[in-house]
Amino acid sequence: MSDSTTIELGGEEYLVRREGGTLSLGRQVGGETTWLDDVDVSQLPAPAQEALDRGDHDEQTLQTALLGVVQAEVNRGG
Repeated sequence: MSDSTTIELGGEEYLVRREGGTLSLGRQVGGETTWLDDVDVSQLPAPAQEALDRGDHDEQTLQTALLGVVQAEVNRGG
């Protein structure tokens, strides 16, 4: 998945983009995309990796993992 896909996390829209073993998570604000963080896909739990491979962005384990990335960004002040 080299193009970004819009997903919903916690009632907010985010973009995800996979390039090889890296998953980028971002937000679109004012027509511009701000990439919040990159995640090493191998660090995700196996069910989340499998959901990502299937393109199942609604799978609970993947959603929980991505919400953790969002929360980490909030905690950093992003």
